[in-house]
Amino acid sequence: MHSRPVRVLAPKVVDRARHEWTHWEHPQLVRPAYYWDWQHIHSVMCVAEDSYGDQYPVTEAAQPGFGLEEMTQVEDDALDRCFAESGQDPTCVLASCTHI
Repeated sequence: MHSRPVRVLAPKVVDRARHEWTHWEHPQLVRPAYYWDWQHIHSVMCVAEDSYGDQYPVTEAAQPGFGLEEMTQVEDDALDRCFAESGQDPTCVLASCTHI
């Protein structure tokens, strides 16, 4: 139980991993296996969460050829945002990723 309301920040749109956050050398994590129909995906959103439960979403357009390799970058972008905007909370974790 958190002592304050959880914040869900507005999504930040990232263009091919160009963003304002410094890359966080986060601990190794087990990445999800995505069984998506890659050719029909238009955009991807990943959300990282800090120790308070605050959520930091990042959205990126899925260009033709977008796939698992690019997913790693979007996941890392969400973690980078979480770490930077949470005051460098070292417990940021990847909460989820989805697509449209």
